[in-house]
This record gives sequence, structure tokens and C-alpha cells, in this order.
Amino acid sequence: MTQLHEAQKRGEPIRRYVAPASLSDALAILAELGPAARPVAGGTDLLLELSRGARPGVEALVDLSAVAGLDAITLTGNGRDPCRDRSDGGQDQHQGNGGQGQHRGDGGQSQDDGDGGGRGRVELGPLVTHGAVVGHDRLRAAALPLAQACLEVGGPPLRNRATVAGNVVTASPANDTISALMALGAELTLASVRGERTVSIADFFTGYRTTALAPDELVTKIAFDSLGGLGPPDSDRRGVFVKLGLRRAQAISVVHAAAVVRFGADGSVQDLTLALGSVGPVVATVPAAADLALGRRLEEAAAEVAEAAAAGVEPMDDLRATARYRTRTVKVAVERALRALAAGTEASAWPASPPRLAASGKPVRPGPRRDLIDADKVAAVVNGRPRRATGAASATLLDWLRDELGLTGTKEGCAEGECGACTVHLDGRAVLACLTPAARADGSEVVTVEGLAADGALHPVQAAMQSAGGVQCGFCTPGFVMSAAKLIEEAPSPTDEQVEHGLSGNLCRCTGYYPIIAAVKAAAAAAGGDGAEKGSASAEAGTGTAAASGTRPGPAADAAATGAGR
Repeated sequence: MTQLHEAQKRGEPIRRYVAPASLSDALAILAELGPAARPVAGGTDLLLELSRGARPGVEALVDLSAVAGLDAITLTGNGRDPCRDRSDGGQDQHQGNGGQGQHRGDGGQSQDDGDGGGRGRVELGPLVTHGAVVGHDRLRAAALPLAQACLEVGGPPLRNRATVAGNVVTASPANDTISALMALGAELTLASVRGERTVSIADFFTGYRTTALAPDELVTKIAFDSLGGLGPPDSDRRGVFVKLGLRRAQAISVVHAAAVVRFGADGSVQDLTLALGSVGPVVATVPAAADLALGRRLEEAAAEVAEAAAAGVEPMDDLRATARYRTRTVKVAVERALRALAAGTEASAWPASPPRLAASGKPVRPGPRRDLIDADKVAAVVNGRPRRATGAASATLLDWLRDELGLTGTKEGCAEGECGACTVHLDGRAVLACLTPAARADGSEVVTVEGLAADGALHPVQAAMQSAGGVQCGFCTPGFVMSAAKLIEEAPSPTDEQVEHGLSGNLCRCTGYYPIIAAVKAAAAAAGGDGAEKGSASAEAGTGTAAASGTRPGPAADAAATGAGR
């Protein structure tokens, strides 16, 4: 009899899926169900843990991603126009400093918030995704380390679902945004039916992958002071995030470092905070090392601070690196970060217009509570056609599409968000179907590779992949096609850098990637600058082409520092 390896065994399936109508409804459900319920936002960590049996005893998912209004990004004060953006798309209006202006953010309606003076403050709602942070220009200026860390989390389809709050709650010391938020001095608001409390992010973590969050609590806000506009009028506060991974994208950190420094009028260091990730059971700060820079020029103190930071941690051995190697790379990462801050080049490697693959993303609409089990039918518009099927409560979107709807063009390559073969479009955004609850599709629009062709004609990406020879075994092809189609919708004439970034969430083990880049650019040209998604109600004609992604340069502190993803 064949015996499965532990890594091949699946956890117990979820029996119940609940989409609350509001935040208060979600808190009531958690209070009622207790530890048997698990809240999920993006689900990119939790669904993988559940499939591996790492979260025993969970019987119900409480999906917050269908709750409207939890994706706000609020910037107040700091001498700038205050604004409150929703990260799901739509019109944004603001008025400040005596003038009127309009700008489009990632999504929904937005209004002024705050008085526009003095002390800058940033607040993130619990459904703010990494992709929303990456695409928010004003937030990048106010919190560069967080933006750089978010750009290192997976590829665009993963970032379209994965939330900053979820990254924090998962509590892995390798999670990129934790170090950035710790360096920024973030505070978390935790809410339950019993009320609210605020804790510093440093106090939130109680050990390896454990937190102070009670089973009935949710993180409802992440807040921190924005860079600049703090301290005396003549001070300057800046930050940076640097990461080392084993590849340039989609990689867990070997070591990463976040630094926030405040300079005085004379250029000396008035305050410095360092946070080091992937070196121990929790993200580490090294205040003794940081204090060595106080009152000094940062470029003069950088090497000494870096040496002390490496000596101040006791790195772990694991599959990614030895403790000895981590000690050496902590020194390198910290020194690079500090020298970039000293030179003012901390943002120089930020890519021009990094793709979101979410140009036509639709905002979440308020609705009644949905409480589903597998026997209930879920209704969605799939490839332009209304479809209904059971079996969604316990399944991923990938399995539901394949097993219940018979749409086998979407492939399972890794089932853990690493390869991108399962990429589909959910409500206008590219997402990974293997890490999305199937019931989340209820009331939504889904496009798979079968729905790209229109009236018997291949989508320009499909045709270009075939012509350019970006095809070998074809297994990864559907994911590449779906990412590329969304890319040219967003960037009708993409640069090589945009193509590499846009496809960084897709892996191919056959081609050399170069034909893929050529195919995407050819497809954009063939579309005549109109990359609009060509879904068809009648065309569920699959594709037999394959593509590949170029890896992207990581947004590190300077051109010499290479980042890595996830």
C-alpha cells in the first residue's frame, strides 16, 4: 500500500464558510464560534497551513475579504493634503492647503481626513493588500520601507490577495512587512466584541509564530508615524528595507533589514531604529548597535553599527542558510541600508510603474451575511456565463473551477503560491486560485484561460506565445497567459522591466524566458495599445501555448543590493 509522505497529506477540509456582512458581524461570529473559526483576509498563508494540517481544529472560515470598507489607506497631517483612499479602485477626491484636486488611487471613494498640519500619520485597514501599498505613490513617500517590503512579497497575483495585516498575524520572522513596520514603530488596534485595545507591534509577538491576538480578536488597524515631518522642523526622517533571498523574486528571506533614521540639521544621527528579519524566532531589534550612530554622521558610523548588529543576534540554521552565513549577511545588509540612507539613494532602485495586474479591479460591495456549506450552491459569472455549483465551502478556487465546473485549463503546479500556474482573474484582478477560497467567488466574476479567446480568435497574448515560441510542455502556460493579458491591459506598451515585474509570479521550467518577454511585447503591439480583457460568454476555448517569466530585480537599498520576493 502506498503511504503518503507527511508533506503530501492534506489537512481536514473546512466544513463551513462565512462571509460576514460587516466588521461587527465578523466579531460576533468569532465570539460565537471561538477557536473553531479562523478569520481569513487574503488567505495566502492560512489556506496553505490548513492544507498541510498545520491548523487543526478549524471548522469554519470567516472571510473578511467580502466586507466593504476595510481596505482604507489614510494619510493625515505631515503638511500634505490629507486623504483617505480605498485600495480597491475608483474615484478619489481631496481638498487641502486651500486648493482642490482629484486623483485616482487603487480604488473606491475617498475623502479628506485630518487637518493637514504637523505630525504625519499613516493608518492601514485590515484588508489593505501588499499590491495596494505598492501602487500607492503617496504611501510610498510616507513609508518607503513598507512599500519596498510589500514589493518583495511574492508576485503581483499573490500581492493582489495577501494583506499586510495577514502578514503580521502569521508572525513568521521571515515575513518582510513585519520588520518594516517594526522599524516604523507601528501600533496595532485589536478589536473584539469586548472592545478595542492598542499594542505596539513589538509587543504583539510572543514567540515563534505566536502573537498576543486572542481567538475572538481581529487586527482592525495598523498605524504609524509617516516619514518626514516629525521632530524639529529642521529634522529629516527617512527609511529603507533591504532583503537577501536565494532568487530574485518569489523567495523567502535569508536575511532582511529595515532601518529608519532621523537626521538633525547638521546631518548627524538623532535617532536610528534597526529591525532584522529571518535571523531568529522573532524579528529582532538591536538598539545597542543603533545607538552607536547617535550624534555621528551615518556614513562614518555605518560599518561599526553593522558589525555590532551582526554580533547582537544569534542567527538560526535552516534549509535556506547556515547561522554563520546569516551573521555575515546581516552585516552586509545593515551596512548597505545605512549607506543608502546616508547618501539619500534609498529609493533609487524602486521600479518605474511596477505592474499591479489589477487595472479593472472592482470594489467590494456590501451585502448580507453568507453562510455556506458544501451542499450549498455558489453562483458566479465565469467567462461571461452564469455558473452555479456545490462543493465550494471546503475547496480552493482552483479545485472548484476544475472539479465542479470542468475548467481544467487552470493548472496546479505547486498548490502553495509559488509557480503561478493557477492564475485567474477574480473581479478584474489577477489572483492565485490555489490560495483563494472557492466560496469567495460567490457573486463575483471569474475569468480563466478558457475565457480569453473571443469569437474563435485567440487573445493576442495566446497568439503571440505561439508565434514567438514561448511554449514547451505547456503546463505553466495558462498562468502566464492570464498574467500577461492583465499586464497589457494595465500597461498597453510595457517596458522590459514591466514585463519582468508583471510575470515575476509565474515560473517556467522549460523555456529560457526570453521568448515570453518577446511574446508579451508583441501581443501588446498587436492589441494596438488596447489591452482590454477579451472575455467571451461563448468562448471557453483553451490554449495550447506556454509562456515564461523574466525574474525581476528586487527593490533594494541601492543598485548593488538585490532583493528577493515572498
